[in-house]
Amino acid sequence: MKLDSAVAQVLGINPDHAIVSSSGGGGCSSASTAKITVRGGNDHGADQLYFLKTAKGPDAEIMFRGEHASLTAIHDQVPTLCPNSYGWGRFESSSSTYFLVTDHLNLGARSPVSGETLAAKLAKLHSTPAPIPKGYSKAMFGFPEITCCGDTPQTNNFSESWADFYANHRLRSIRTRSEKSNGSDAELSNLIEITAAHVVPRLLGDGHLGGSSGIVPVVVHGDLWSGNAGTGSLGLDGPVEQVVYDPSAVYGHNEYELGIMKMFGGFGGQFLKEYHELCPKTAPVEEYSDRVALYELYHHLNHHVCVPKPRSLILSPKSPAKPHVLF
Repeated sequence: MKLDSAVAQVLGINPDHAIVSSSGGGGCSSASTAKITVRGGNDHGADQLYFLKTAKGPDAEIMFRGEHASLTAIHDQVPTLCPNSYGWGRFESSSSTYFLVTDHLNLGARSPVSGETLAAKLAKLHSTPAPIPKGYSKAMFGFPEITCCGDTPQTNNFSESWADFYANHRLRSIRTRSEKSNGSDAELSNLIEITAAHVVPRLLGDGHLGGSSGIVPVVVHGDLWSGNAGTGSLGLDGPVEQVVYDPSAVYGHNEYELGIMKMFGGFGGQFLKEYHELCPKTAPVEEYSDRVALYELYHHLNHHVCVPKPRSLILSPKSPAKPHVLF
């Protein structure tokens, strides 16, 4: 497969010197992936490796623009935490195909792990204030681009209030997508609105979360389940590091990260112990578990939107189910 000239331009290489081969991974059901090997591509004349994602359609443009911005935001704060993204764009050979090109991550590397632990790197990311957005004079909650959590586009309009951002751009936004995907559900809609209107300000409200000093927005990965973290080497012969990938970043409350981290396992008690020794729980500490459950709720709702219900799971009138109580 010949390397598209648009990708070669982003990398600043001669496409005739590149070999494109299949590669695993992708992080999204609609994306295809490949490995780019550039013969004699680094400063020492050795091969250079890159990772290429491609997908078709306008949704792909949104997805790759957001992922590039997310990887860049994380890499700028903690360079060893994620692959560097070199850019995104549209194929010269196909106007409907978009791409993202990053460092290649070899997750099969077996050398001893070097550098800091994943808990330490994540704590560093979450202890470093997010950059002030362009056009603003102070830190804000949100993100400069639309990002995708799985296949769900997320609006990230900036807000001075974390509670307002989470209520509007996560809970109410995912309710709207649920109604488009699954149809109207008055009971679910009402429960989400009660949560957004009453639970969110109670737990995350200004002057309450973080005490009188409040919280400072930090860069959050946004989709950090165990499948988006691993151990591997960057490039052909880079050191083996604990890293994350496929981010859906936001400038937000650091504990927002923990909602999805608790859903599928992979981040146990020892990880959280080390993490919180470096990045303590936010005040009020006694409400920590409630906040994490509130953040987890968004990801459950996102899966409700993205995963169609099998007909075999639709209950008959003879088999009533106990309703799930959100709070």
